Amino acid sequence: MRQGPLAGRYPAVAAMVMFALIPYLALSSSLGPLTPIIAKQLHMSLQTISLSSGLGNAAYAVGTVVAVQFAQHLPQRRMLVLYAALLVVGCVLTASAQDAGMYIVGHVLQGLCTSLLLIAAVPPLAIMFPANKLRDTAVIMNMCIFGAVALGPFIGGLQAEANAWRPLFWIVAGVAATALVLSVLTFDDAPPANPTSPSGVPVIALAAVGCVAAFFGASELTSHGFLDAETTLPLLGGLATIIALVVYQYRSKRPLLMVRTMLTSAIPVAGIVVALFAAAASVSATALTAGVLAERYSPVHVGLLYLPEVGGAVVSAIALGLVIRRRAMHYLPLVGMILLAGGIVVFRIEVPSSQALTLVGSGLTGLGLGATVAPALFVAGFSLPAFNLQRVFAIVELFRAVAAFMVAPIFAHLAATATGNLDTGTGIALWIGLGLAVAGAVGGVAIYVLSGARPQAPDLDRFLGGKLPAWYSPPLLARVRSGPTVGDLAPEAMAMAAESAD
Repeated sequence: MRQGPLAGRYPAVAAMVMFALIPYLALSSSLGPLTPIIAKQLHMSLQTISLSSGLGNAAYAVGTVVAVQFAQHLPQRRMLVLYAALLVVGCVLTASAQDAGMYIVGHVLQGLCTSLLLIAAVPPLAIMFPANKLRDTAVIMNMCIFGAVALGPFIGGLQAEANAWRPLFWIVAGVAATALVLSVLTFDDAPPANPTSPSGVPVIALAAVGCVAAFFGASELTSHGFLDAETTLPLLGGLATIIALVVYQYRSKRPLLMVRTMLTSAIPVAGIVVALFAAAASVSATALTAGVLAERYSPVHVGLLYLPEVGGAVVSAIALGLVIRRRAMHYLPLVGMILLAGGIVVFRIEVPSSQALTLVGSGLTGLGLGATVAPALFVAGFSLPAFNLQRVFAIVELFRAVAAFMVAPIFAHLAATATGNLDTGTGIALWIGLGLAVAGAVGGVAIYVLSGARPQAPDLDRFLGGKLPAWYSPPLLARVRSGPTVGDLAPEAMAMAAESAD
């Protein structure tokens, strides 16, 4: 099997993952203050800019499913190099765009390739190295996803202050090119995961239709009302298609995504619930409050006010690394939801927030978001054997992307139109975000209690062996079901049940 000169070296592989994930995630969160500049120079309307973001986010969501399908049937590391190359192409197209078409195609490629790289690169980084490296992997993943997103507003504001956008986009292209070089240097040829598995084309088709339609409908809220046909029909139709995808995979005897196994087991369901509600709630605490402050301060000033989010993400990432071998791993997402709710409450005290309240609120939000989604992802992943990690990450990221990226334009439309006053509308959206945060925390705890799940220290050595979960997860709602359950099965039996379900 062919290998690159840095194959098997953890620092180089980890650096490749970081450089692969950061470009799109940081760039997408920095576009707010840059949107008017890009629209003016490329002769794009704000609706077209919104559409480009919606399609890029849809591509990110669909890519999670495509990556799993390709991993089953095609050489995985060769595909990873291809994804990195396409990411460079997308970044160059966007940075050098002369019209709307080039910009949109490039941005869609960026979103698609980022999720392809996430699913193709992060799970192997987690399971192909000794257990003592898993702590570093968790920290890296948390920082790449949420640290990069938190840093976006400051980077975008700094670039907007110079009344330019291409320098940032070319820097992003350079970061993507570095990821491509590292993917070649760390190349370690690997066969397909399961070439005899059934084709996932119907799953990909449902995911593509559902995500594109739903995100298209949400993006149309920039220039249409919520009840307009241009918005309602694709939005509701897309959501219905995504639900159909989940039902189809749940009923399938050999599914591409582990929907049935995950949705019938207590701890994975609790992880998904926390991740979804945290992603949706955080929108009101960041994008909307920043939009209100943008009317009073310069872009770079607003970016500086939200820098504590980066600090919060760093602290949360370190906390995840510290507890990843402990029972406290189960409590971290709950603490994160409480901190996220606290951040929203601080923002809600005064709309628009004062500078002091914004600094406190953004810090709490960074702590909360960093302590919820990534830990919940690992909590769900540890509940199943390690060889399923790619498919676990794929389904959680698909749901999270829909919750986060699609809710954002809906909240923005609500804030702008609910009362005719942006400040009042933002206050209403913050109340909704607070309700989502509280509901997510209560829902996660209720699932544990009603299912008989208990916090356990993960057995990472057993997990990395590939065939057994890191801990036992009882059947969903086992304590309130009538009739016999499999709640007393040993972890080995649960692992066999998970394998037979697929």
